[in-house]
Amino acid sequence: MTDPQNPNQPPAYGENPPPPYSPPSYPQSAPPAYGAPVYQAGTGAPVPGRTLGIVAFVLSFFAQLFGLILGIVALVQSRKAGQKNGFALAAIIISSVLLVVGIVIAIVFFTYSVNLASDVARNCAPGGSGFVEVWGQQVPCSEVTTQ
Repeated sequence: MTDPQNPNQPPAYGENPPPPYSPPSYPQSAPPAYGAPVYQAGTGAPVPGRTLGIVAFVLSFFAQLFGLILGIVALVQSRKAGQKNGFALAAIIISSVLLVVGIVIAIVFFTYSVNLASDVARNCAPGGSGFVEVWGQQVPCSEVTTQ
């Protein structure tokens, strides 16, 4: 017989030992068919910054500065929660690249416009040649200044 004060004592000779503990068995579901998507139960809690990351991703194509700011905010929120946020990271990268490309295009356009205005002012002033070169063609000042 076992001592109730010491339950870890082995059973006495001739006694049946208690069955070992086994966790309750739950019915197993059949594995999914080949090629069928496997769904896993998630925690159900939303990942902080996930929705903001998706919004930032969409905005990164149309309003790069807002997409960049929202992407950074979403990434910081996700990192604080210990989660990854691919949409926020993609929004940051896409916004940064498109913002730099837009700035370069704006600088080129502004430089071209200033040079054209300078040529018009110099050549169309009294004593000038009366012609301005626009995209490789000579255009009379009367056509440039009236449009």
